Amino acid sequence: MRVFPWGFWLLCVASAPARGDSGSKARSCAEVRQLYGAKGFSLSGVPQAEISGEHLRICPQGYTCCTSEMEENFANKSRSEFEAMMKEAGRSVQAILTAQHRSFDSYFQDLLNKSEKALYDAFPSMYGELYTQNVKVFKDLYSELRRYYRSSNINLEEALNEFWTRLLERLFKLLNPQYHITDEYLDCMVKHAEQHKPFGEVPRDLKLKATRAFIAARSYAQGFLVGSDVVRKVSQVSLSQECTRAIMKLLYCPHCRGMASVKPCNNYCLNVVKGCLANQADLSTEWKYLMDSLIGVADRIDGPYNVDTVIGTIHVRISEAISNLQENRDSITSKVFQGCGNPKISTKGSSSEDKRRRGKVTLEAKSSAQALEMLVLDAKGNLTALKTYWITLPSSLCSKKVMASSASDDKCWNGMTKGSYLPEVMGDGLANQINNPEVEVDITKPDMTIRQQIMQLKIMTNRLGNANIGNDVDFQDTSDDMSGSGSGDSCPDDVCGKRLSKSPSTRQPETHAIPKQSGHGISGASSRSLPSASLLLLLSVAVIAAQHLWR
Repeated sequence: MRVFPWGFWLLCVASAPARGDSGSKARSCAEVRQLYGAKGFSLSGVPQAEISGEHLRICPQGYTCCTSEMEENFANKSRSEFEAMMKEAGRSVQAILTAQHRSFDSYFQDLLNKSEKALYDAFPSMYGELYTQNVKVFKDLYSELRRYYRSSNINLEEALNEFWTRLLERLFKLLNPQYHITDEYLDCMVKHAEQHKPFGEVPRDLKLKATRAFIAARSYAQGFLVGSDVVRKVSQVSLSQECTRAIMKLLYCPHCRGMASVKPCNNYCLNVVKGCLANQADLSTEWKYLMDSLIGVADRIDGPYNVDTVIGTIHVRISEAISNLQENRDSITSKVFQGCGNPKISTKGSSSEDKRRRGKVTLEAKSSAQALEMLVLDAKGNLTALKTYWITLPSSLCSKKVMASSASDDKCWNGMTKGSYLPEVMGDGLANQINNPEVEVDITKPDMTIRQQIMQLKIMTNRLGNANIGNDVDFQDTSDDMSGSGSGDSCPDDVCGKRLSKSPSTRQPETHAIPKQSGHGISGASSRSLPSASLLLLLSVAVIAAQHLWR
């Protein structure tokens, strides 16, 4: 008869944990009902008071205000809301980079337009027919310069050489109308041009300075666009199902548990977001290199390659070259005749009076150096602030969007209940998520879209590096840089060492149905099995005790 009281007492103790931690009286679900309705869901089937939570797959399985359908709806809602947070954060960065590009592009185009307009305004009165009969040569030059700046696949040095060749041929004929100068004769003259230097040192000097300035300017402008495009594409990467579960647990499980007013623990939030944005954090190194490279080129633009001085005075340099040809006309003509022979006298001989310089006119270029200096200072400030964007994104989202509690708060939502969060915060990047306690991350399978964007950053940084030392770079193949299988050349060996050839992720971003329990990586699963395990253990103890007493 002594067996029954012992066994009955042990059975009562064993069954106690299965009831949860809510107390004997079920709490109201009014707050969850209000939130659920505000999110656009029907309140049909939503509990009025807490119910048993054995059906939950993501949230802890104590007493709950959420049904299976509610949990799934909240999971999909958390996914869409977190992706919206990412896009919003990305748009702010895009806006900064796009604004910087627009400001510099407007400044540079305006500089080129003013130079061209100054040439058109001054040259007719300065050079008469020397200009009016060669307008197309000057227009073609500025058109080629614009095409180059807009990343057309042209060789700037060749374009400048072609301009000086065409201009020399036409001016030489106009300055010597009494001779019949054939195309063959002009070819001979051009061959000796480098030796005779009809335009003085202007062509060589302008080519050196203009190519450096244009290379730097177009690489600089393109760098902002590439950076903005990378942010746009990365911000559109969909969350994995594992991340969706973790975000749901972070944002909505406290509501299901009747703890709507409890904020998530900061470190808990950081681990969730770092796990979800592990691939994005791997952009940080190349992103910082891009920002540094843009700052370096900005210093060149406002320094040694002074865009304001070089681009804003193109018309002045051309005028100097023409004046040199006019002033040394007889000497240059004599040298050409010595090298190529005397051309035949033309039967159409005409006066060259109108083709001579009509008067001394001084061309001046209005400096906009102060405007350029302000542009560069503003750009450098923004670029410096953006260097750490990818690694500070988790803390930014947790503090500003998720509204996590302070790091020292011991009464916050830790994923299971209200209390402290003990696990350490993971490092940044994919490789550091191997032991992330909140998000199951496969570090051997990097996201291919993000790996492609890392390669785009490398390519653009390389171009800026070349521009920084005055080397020309080709932008024609930008769209081809990402072609192929996306093998992830920039993926660290310690991350991708075990990765096999794999096609890009086939996740469907439209919906994230909650997967069936797999028996691992799901907090709810362990909590669900705990009461039955305890019961079996205590029943075994009861049997042993009963046998001992019986003896």
